[in-house]
Amino acid sequence: MMKLRTRRALALAGTAVALTIALSGCSTINDILSGGAPQDAERDEATGEVKEDANIDIFALKVGDCKMASASGLIESADVTPCDQPHDEEVYYEFSMPDGEFSETDVDAASQECIGEPFTNFVGIPYEESALDVYPITPTKDTWDTLNDRIIQCVVFEDGVQTTGTLKGAAR
Repeated sequence: MMKLRTRRALALAGTAVALTIALSGCSTINDILSGGAPQDAERDEATGEVKEDANIDIFALKVGDCKMASASGLIESADVTPCDQPHDEEVYYEFSMPDGEFSETDVDAASQECIGEPFTNFVGIPYEESALDVYPITPTKDTWDTLNDRIIQCVVFEDGVQTTGTLKGAAR
């Protein structure tokens, strides 16, 4: 059974993503459709790790990226930083939804995967035993229909605590 903090965090994150796209989705979608690839950070060629602080388009965010929390709670871009620098959050897992009609209920249900085996494998203990929290970055109806966005990204963080290095194997 999912803990109350999980439901609250996932609901808040879903609301934040939906509000972000509602507020800036059209301009973001238009930028991507007209401008080609989303703005990305300078990355190490061998590892793909971010080499220096950058503000990137949310669609350029990758597993392994460390980032700062959004000051507004809205997600339209991400301030990424090398993981060996203090940061608030880390993208640890992503997966794709199957094609079909957009369903917020299905996206919310699929987002529960973020607190299951992928979390345990990454952090080293089950979510229910952890001091860490999670939120998903999910497709919205607009990104689903317009950009064929099917990706759900899982982001781990410790509330009110900055991390230096990865949370992989943190077991807390």
